[in-house]
Amino acid sequence: MNIGIIGCGLIGKKRAMALGSSNLLWAVDNDLARAQNIAAIGENARASTDTNDIFNDPKVDIVVIATTNDYLAQLSVKAAKAKKHVLVEKPAGRNVKEINEIINAARENKVLVKVGFNHRYHPALIKAKEIVDSGIMGRLMFIRGRYGHGGRVGYEKEWRANPKISGGGELIDQGVHLIDLSRWFLGDFQKIQGYAGTYFWKMPVDDNAFLQLRNDSDQVAWLHVSCTEWKNMFSFEIYGKDGKLQIDGLGGSYGTERLTYYRMLPEMGPPETTTWEYPFADKSWEREFNEFTQAITQGRQPCGNIVDAKEALVIVEKIYEVSR
Repeated sequence: MNIGIIGCGLIGKKRAMALGSSNLLWAVDNDLARAQNIAAIGENARASTDTNDIFNDPKVDIVVIATTNDYLAQLSVKAAKAKKHVLVEKPAGRNVKEINEIINAARENKVLVKVGFNHRYHPALIKAKEIVDSGIMGRLMFIRGRYGHGGRVGYEKEWRANPKISGGGELIDQGVHLIDLSRWFLGDFQKIQGYAGTYFWKMPVDDNAFLQLRNDSDQVAWLHVSCTEWKNMFSFEIYGKDGKLQIDGLGGSYGTERLTYYRMLPEMGPPETTTWEYPFADKSWEREFNEFTQAITQGRQPCGNIVDAKEALVIVEKIYEVSR
């Protein structure tokens, strides 16, 4: 696959480093020096400040879009209209209307759109999904998820604190990851309750969000995302009638990634406990990109696609609506 990347910041660099055997042709950014830095990762890649260099190049198969939220949808639509497959960072747009524009463009031009839900590709979550799908957990009852970081000096002045650019605060940022993972395990939610508020940071977007999501089978996801979590934290617990799965950490500042399986015994009491640890480097970006290229080759929808992004934003918009 031949790749063009738009947006050459931290995430753009992560995407460039995860391309594997694919060929980077273009790196585009408003800052030419940043584009040149990413282009240097490829053998024959070129740097530019003009996105049309990617859209007009017939050799480009996939456009990776890693910009601020206000450009994600419009660039995805342009890429689809140029007959390019798209890997766009989450949340893929600032609202459902923008996501629908991507869906329509992808359908009309027969291209695939993958959204950057790389958490699905962390080894602890992959293993957890295998365990759940095997049936040994019994019927799932509920999920409890917490995800947060503590921000940094000046965080309230960054682009994520500007609703015109970001579309929202912590809920649309880290929240969509927890929503997406909950849907991955429990399916669509029909009953949406919650609150997004601002407690610490002096900014016009939320710094904490609390969600109760319930489906028609009365399975519940109870979620909290925060950028007042002074020690970075990720915790995702899945409760079944015959056991519990607990995922902690994502590596780096979030701590060693770990999956613990608590198997209920017939006599109940203390469960049989098995733990897997994943102390090595984060390969989720590489796994995600490889799965996308396989989906293109096989002519199927990728795992974590644009419809999944829409369903996550339906929930985000509902929480923002009731919070106002």
